[in-house]
Amino acid sequence: MEGKRRMSAERMTDEDRHAQGMRTRREVLGDAHVDRAEARKNAFTADFQDMITRYAWGEIWSRPGLDRKTRSCITLTAMVAGGHLDELAMHVRAAVRNGLTPEEIKEVLLQTAIYCGVPAANSAFAVAQRVLDEGE
Repeated sequence: MEGKRRMSAERMTDEDRHAQGMRTRREVLGDAHVDRAEARKNAFTADFQDMITRYAWGEIWSRPGLDRKTRSCITLTAMVAGGHLDELAMHVRAAVRNGLTPEEIKEVLLQTAIYCGVPAANSAFAVAQRVLDEGE
């Protein structure tokens, strides 16, 4: 089945990937976030927005090999490791949409303290707490 899925994915046009990416992006990030990003799109950023929609969302996030909760755990870790705190906030919201509980998010961030460093995890906990408090 996996080979069959990849074959059909390889036959997808850029337009198909973009449409799949927008569906996945909206499911993971929410309509409001995507609508804001689309409204800010301009001649300078349009190609970048198209690229991340097709590749990040239409290809990688749409693959069947990992569920979205697992993808969110990996993404949270990558955001902490890279020090991408603005993106971390967005992906904490996405992790909740993908079914992670605050307790699971806490466990991911504790894991990052060991492998990404305590200062990085400290900043990540502050961002995650702010985001989780917004939802209450």
